[in-house]
Amino acid sequence: MKKVLVTGGCGLIGQHICSGLLKKGYEVIAVDAEEGFYNTGKLNYSFIKSEITDKNKYSEIFDNNEINIVIHAACTVDNDLGPIVTDKQVSDSKACDKFIYRYAMTCDTVEKFILVSTDRVYEFPKTREPIREDADIKITSNYAAMKYASEKALISEMQHHKEVMVCITRVSPVYTFNFVDNLVSKITDPKDGSKFVFGKGQYGFQFCCVHNLVDFILCFVKNAEDMQFAGIYNVCDKMATTAADIISFMRENHSLGAVLQKTGGAKLSKIKGIFGGNKDEKTNYRYLDLSKVENNNLLDNTKAKKLVNFRWDIHNTK
Repeated sequence: MKKVLVTGGCGLIGQHICSGLLKKGYEVIAVDAEEGFYNTGKLNYSFIKSEITDKNKYSEIFDNNEINIVIHAACTVDNDLGPIVTDKQVSDSKACDKFIYRYAMTCDTVEKFILVSTDRVYEFPKTREPIREDADIKITSNYAAMKYASEKALISEMQHHKEVMVCITRVSPVYTFNFVDNLVSKITDPKDGSKFVFGKGQYGFQFCCVHNLVDFILCFVKNAEDMQFAGIYNVCDKMATTAADIISFMRENHSLGAVLQKTGGAKLSKIKGIFGGNKDEKTNYRYLDLSKVENNNLLDNTKAKKLVNFRWDIHNTK
């Protein structure tokens, strides 16, 4: 039985990762600052309470357990962090990454290391071509800076320990049936909080159902057999989710209220400047800059689909 360490194991993302691993027969150690109860009492599950910056606690964890796989989901928005990412959180993430990577890479039993990162590190161009893993990087927010620094630190450490298979997942904003904050933010006016849609809402956004992320991680853990599988993967739903999809989903399954229909002229570019340029964009993960709606919002997840079929979307999420 393989033993898996999941940092941030009690957050929204982490708890589902742990649950999926347990169902597949792995032994799971979840580490987090606060205990969650999603997996409490399940066979082969244990929880260790620790602040992410507690270097000594993590040293004990690696020393006292023969860990085979590490999934680093801590310091992730919607998992351990809220939508506002502060400079301190960026600093804490950088500090913890350094010793967690070192402990994992120098542990004789660790075979694989998976980092949960973000698609926010990309520059989303105006072309409609989906973005591949080798696309240009453009850091415009605290969260993007935090996760890109995590990626670079991991790659740097990996160079000295090439026997560990490293996977970096660049994940789109997540959702489940009950966690809809990222969905709703795309139809919320940042000026007054009202819900709105332009035209018939046929413009789209790239999201990732949490269960698609879990499926990818489970498949990587089980089926990535050699170093050809190491590297960066875009992880997201197969198709973009339109504003109309979000409105229909919320009306059918949740409370939504009135939605104001707006027009922006012949093209959405007419409204550029209305929402853009706000300093909140740097710190607020869910900040909506509608001036970028016409830009490319799509990821190319062809590489990840070699391992898993992304079967979940807003219509069948659970």
